[in-house]
Amino acid sequence: MSSYSETLDWLFQQLPMYQRIGQAAYKADLSNTLALMEILEQPQQSFKSVHVAGTNGKGSSSHMLAAIFQEAGYKTGLYTSPHLVDFRERIRINGQMISEDAVVEFVEQYRDQFSSLGLSFFEMTVGLAFDYFRKEEVDIAIVEVGMGGRLDSTNVLLPELSLITHIGLDHTQFLGDTLGAIAGEKAGIIKPGVPVVISERQPECDPVFKKKAAEMEAPLFFAIDQVRPSRLYMELDLKGAYQENNLRGVLAAVDQLQAKGWDIQASVEKALSQVCALTGLRGRWEILSRKPLTICDTGHNFTGIQALMEQIKGLSYRQLHIVWGMVGDKQIKDILRILPQSAFYYFTKAEIPRALDAETLKREALKFGLAGKAYADVPSAVKAAQEHTLSDDLIFIGGSTFVVADYLAHIA
Repeated sequence: MSSYSETLDWLFQQLPMYQRIGQAAYKADLSNTLALMEILEQPQQSFKSVHVAGTNGKGSSSHMLAAIFQEAGYKTGLYTSPHLVDFRERIRINGQMISEDAVVEFVEQYRDQFSSLGLSFFEMTVGLAFDYFRKEEVDIAIVEVGMGGRLDSTNVLLPELSLITHIGLDHTQFLGDTLGAIAGEKAGIIKPGVPVVISERQPECDPVFKKKAAEMEAPLFFAIDQVRPSRLYMELDLKGAYQENNLRGVLAAVDQLQAKGWDIQASVEKALSQVCALTGLRGRWEILSRKPLTICDTGHNFTGIQALMEQIKGLSYRQLHIVWGMVGDKQIKDILRILPQSAFYYFTKAEIPRALDAETLKREALKFGLAGKAYADVPSAVKAAQEHTLSDDLIFIGGSTFVVADYLAHIA
């Protein structure tokens, strides 16, 4: 039998992986996933689930919901992507990552079928998660969509509830270049008769959700109509003003799930004060040190980064230092345009093929008045920032999930 490291090497090298190579790994239909579910004897039918889609906030919302179910005493599966440091972060039960042995055994058992089907990395990982949740007999699984919704490999579930968070412009080469078109892809997770909660009202998206819900005869709930503002006043361990809309969507989802017989309402406040401890979530406005204040965040599209820059404006510091890297298929110019010119930049490149070269990024940034130096890798960029800061400065590390992942792996 292969070792765990050998198994991971095979997965990463033999199977197309959007996280690393981008568009070449994308498959625009569910035929492979349906074939895989057949081989695995339909594991997705063996457990209850909540399905979570959206452009921004779906990861945080998924972890919030998982924490609530865990705190209420339910055996709770959690499937999210991408991982930051360890592949096994993607698949958890009650906050504990899947074991290395379980990963190895699954791949060994089905390796030949994976090869013959030509499965993508994501399809295989979904199969692993669903098979694991069935074997471990979870009470419920919170399942985050990888990308889009309609054609995402997770969209073979018939969930207890669907939750759709904020819609923004991301992955436009796959999902469409308007908010309405992207909302249409996200709305693909709405199932016949299954309640759906929309975390935020957005003029371009609301009619799309209403139309799809009507077609599916699915009860539709906009969170802002369901959750009184006073309910939002609670202590969250997930910091960042942008979490307010996520919280509203989660509370509206809890109301609907409680109505379906899940006894979770009483666990909400305690669970949401310790989401990271319960579920292992990292990289959301995560404070890495206090002197100097050092924060990382995985926000990586225009809307997410805009929210982060607003959050930074609310902090007190002498000088802002930004360690920044991006992938080549994002809205680079639009994003650079909203970054603060007063900061000093440490441009860098994450260790994935999709990452934009640091020197190229530096040249592009200069066109928008953003001054700094280029560094070959993330740890050296952060080290340089640390060497140039005083104790009352602020270091922010971001621009890409993979920049944050590289640094967290470095300090692990």
